[in-house]
Amino acid sequence: MGRILAIDYGQKRVGIAVTDEMQIIASPLTTMPAGEIILFLKDYIGKNSVETIVVGEPKQMNNTASESVKFIDPFVKRLRKEFADIKLERIDERFTSLIATQTIRNSGLKKKDRQNKSLVDAISATIILQSFLEAKQLKH
Repeated sequence: MGRILAIDYGQKRVGIAVTDEMQIIASPLTTMPAGEIILFLKDYIGKNSVETIVVGEPKQMNNTASESVKFIDPFVKRLRKEFADIKLERIDERFTSLIATQTIRNSGLKKKDRQNKSLVDAISATIILQSFLEAKQLKH
């Protein structure tokens, strides 16, 4: 069984989370500049078995696509091309940044550490991945 990797794609930074090999636990992996994500994924997937890539799909409250879709859709197309043999899933990511910020705030971290946007991105990717795992459990 391969890992499931989740991506919270942003124009500047990308948060990445991954499961363990048994696909039970979602953990933050890293945050990186958006321009480096494909190279990172090629390297990571070359060293680790990845079964599925989950990309957050930003939606508005009325369930329509948000403005950031114009940046995410070309990225998803590139992922499909670069990693054609890996299953790609999309999942609604509404509120993940808000939940991540609240989680960080409640964690007891110092104010300076709580303002680290990279941490928010990695936690957001983890929330996306956890949501995917929970939805997958409900289907079985």
